[in-house]
Formats: sequence, C-alpha cells, structure tokens
Amino acid sequence: MSSEPEAPVAPRRAGGWLGALQVYGQPRMLSMLALGFSSGLPFMLIYSTLSAWLRQSGIERATIGMLSWVSLAYTLKFLWAPVVDRLRLPGIGRLGQRRSWMLLAQAGIAGALIALSASDPRTQVGHMAWLALLLAFAAATQDVAIDAWRIESAPVREQGAMAAAYQLGYRLAILVGSFGALWIAADLGWASCYSSMAALVGVGVVTTLLVREPKRIAPLTSVLTEQRVVDWLARRAHWPDSLRQAGAWFLGAVLCPVLDFFARYGASLGLLIFAFIGTYRLTDYTMGAMANPFYLDLGFTLKQIAVVAKFYGTLLSVVGILVGGLAVARLGRTRSLVLGSALVIISNLSFGILAARGQPSLAGLATVISLDNFAQGVHGTALIAFMSSLTSVSYTATQYAVLSSLYALPGKLLMGTSGMVVDHIGYPPFFLYTAALSIPALVLLYWLSRRADFQPLRAAAPT
Repeated sequence: MSSEPEAPVAPRRAGGWLGALQVYGQPRMLSMLALGFSSGLPFMLIYSTLSAWLRQSGIERATIGMLSWVSLAYTLKFLWAPVVDRLRLPGIGRLGQRRSWMLLAQAGIAGALIALSASDPRTQVGHMAWLALLLAFAAATQDVAIDAWRIESAPVREQGAMAAAYQLGYRLAILVGSFGALWIAADLGWASCYSSMAALVGVGVVTTLLVREPKRIAPLTSVLTEQRVVDWLARRAHWPDSLRQAGAWFLGAVLCPVLDFFARYGASLGLLIFAFIGTYRLTDYTMGAMANPFYLDLGFTLKQIAVVAKFYGTLLSVVGILVGGLAVARLGRTRSLVLGSALVIISNLSFGILAARGQPSLAGLATVISLDNFAQGVHGTALIAFMSSLTSVSYTATQYAVLSSLYALPGKLLMGTSGMVVDHIGYPPFFLYTAALSIPALVLLYWLSRRADFQPLRAAAPT
C-alpha cells in the first residue's frame, strides 16, 4: 500500500481551475456523456416518474413506497456482475465484453418500456411491478457494463472528469425521463410517455456500436492469485474435468475479486471503506421516493412539476456535476466528499422549510429544487470518482458493482419505508430525518481521512 500523502484523483494542471477543464475536450468524454444518458434514462422511469403515474391513478403512498423496492435490482447487481465480467455472449460477443453486454441490456430496457406503456396501474399493479422489475434488472446490467467501460477507458487522473461526463449524461436523461416524460404524459397520456422513452433507448444503442472496446491489462498480483486457484483445482485429480473448470471460473470470477480488494486495502480499512460507501447516499435515496408525491400533495400540477422541479432543477444539477468534477481534480477526494454531504444536508433542510409553509410556491419550489440538484451533482460525482479509484482492472465490473451496490442497498431499504414515515410524522419532520441520515457518513469519512493507509489507487490503470 502506498504511503505517499493523499493526492487528488486528477493532477493539478497549470492554469488552476481553468486548466482542469481541458480534460473535458477529449472525444471519450462525449462517448461517456451519451452512455451516461443511456444509463440514466430507465432510472427515473422506474423510480420517480413511475411513482407520479401511480399516485395520479389513485395508488396509495404506502404501495408506491413498497413498489420502489423493485429498484433493489440495482443494489443486487453484484450477484450477476461476475457473469458480465467473464461470460462472452454468443454472436454479439464479437463486439467485445463490455459493448456486447451493453447492447443486450439495452434491448431488455426497450422491451420492458414498451410493455409498461400498454399497462394500466388501476387494474394491473402487480403486472406493472413485474415489468418494472424486468426494467430494473436490464438497466442494472447495463450499468455494470457501462461502469466497467468507463473505468477501463481512462486513467485514474481522468476518472473525476469521466464521472462528471457520466453524471452529466445521467442528469440529462433524468431531465428527459422526468420533465419530458411528465410533459408528454400531461398532453398525450402515460402510454405515449413510456413508448416515447423506449424510442430514446436508441441513443445508447448507437453509442455502443460506435465506441471502442477498452483494453484490459491485468496486474501481476491478480494473475498470480488466479493461477494459484487454477493450480489448487488441478491438484484435485479425482474431480471431474467439468467440475474443475466450473470451479476455476467461479473462484476466479467471484472469490478472486473480493480477495484482491482486501489484499490491497487490508481487512480493517476495507470494511471501513465499505461502511462509508454504504452510508454516503442514505439521504438521496430516502428522500427521493417521496419527492413527486410531495409536490403533488402540496398542490402542484404535473406541468408545474415538469417545468420547475425537473427542468430548472436539472440545469442546476449540470452545474453541480461540473463543479463536482473540478472539485475532485482540485480539492482531492476527501474535501470533495465532505462538500457533497454538506450541500445535501442543506438542501434537505430547505425542503423541510418549504413543507412547513404548506403553500404551493413556485419560487420556493424552484429554489429548493435547484439547490437539491446542485448538491446531488457534486455529491454523486465525488462518490463515483472515489469508488472508481478503488477497483482493479482485472475485476472492474465485479468490484465496482459491489461498491455501487453497497452505497445503494441501505438507502433503498429505507426508501421502501419512506411513504409510511411520511404518513406517520408528516413532511416537515421527514425532511429533517433525511438530512440527519448524512451525518454517519461524515463521521466515517473523518475516521478514514485519519488513516495513513487511506490511499486508493486503481491497479493497472489504462494510459
């Protein structure tokens, strides 16, 4: 483990903050922007926009909150990430490991959206729940492949910029999947809304066909670890060949990524990193499930939500993402993570003030939504860059899937209870509660920053 002083993910360039902007001019940043859009599009259609459709159709808030548990597929993606990392798909596999899995997942996303567009929540809530689960599974699989492509396509020093480009595309997709979707739903109905979103999956398909498959350079430690596994199995001569081969694949794809992570960081530091990642976004997930129901219950119309809460808010998120990428480059990972958490706490307290007023004020809504989107832009970019620096190229998809599942699992478990919490305590105390959920991560980050061995650098980074 390196004992050098903490360094930012990206080096400081001549010209200060303006110099740090130079990396955004690279062609792969545009590709990352489009793939980020492809990744973000289904998320809102499973999560926030679907909750608005259900609420407008008369579905109870408690049911909406529990239905949001289908997005646990994002959290559990580490279970099949080793397959995405290792299994070559027949036929389309010639496109490369990352691109072929992206393409397969995009086909699943488009199919699920088309099926949802033909559904009626008033009589088919159970049917829609299964379709939403299929959509979440395909979208999570796409994320595994895209995250691996992002990390393997750029060196560590550019991961802040890649994370910002990814987040920017993701936020643009949120704008389309929320503002655009709600606007279409208000004028043409929910069926046209979801069929239109299915057509936009083509953005990801075209980009996947155009980008290059990244080169993967396995570090020597990973190669030696897997060779020891193969040698151990080879000594089991009494085992059938098929069993030895299956065992080698399983151990290499599932066990070796975990052993590699803890070999590089140690048990105590590795567990502390896991705990920090698992608590960092508790606020975002818990608050997010009730955002659209809160706007509707406060008295706003779908078009007002689309224009104020989605359009202007998403524009501010773009600023937050760019600031987050620059903060990673100029301030380093720890200060960037602290900045993101502080902004998220302030934004949730602002929601509490708006809820306490109890009157639908467009100016007030625009203010708190803009602050919240700016905060989440900084918050998410800092975390993505941090997690990207922790992975080894030998197991990019699997290790990043585990880390991203860790940050989502606790929040999504709490998210499913958000409707019941609001029903019991009301909106103003609910937002105080969500703001307080960011405090544990700040405490853990303080402990991490005091560790001399807190130096995550990705092994065998591409140049």
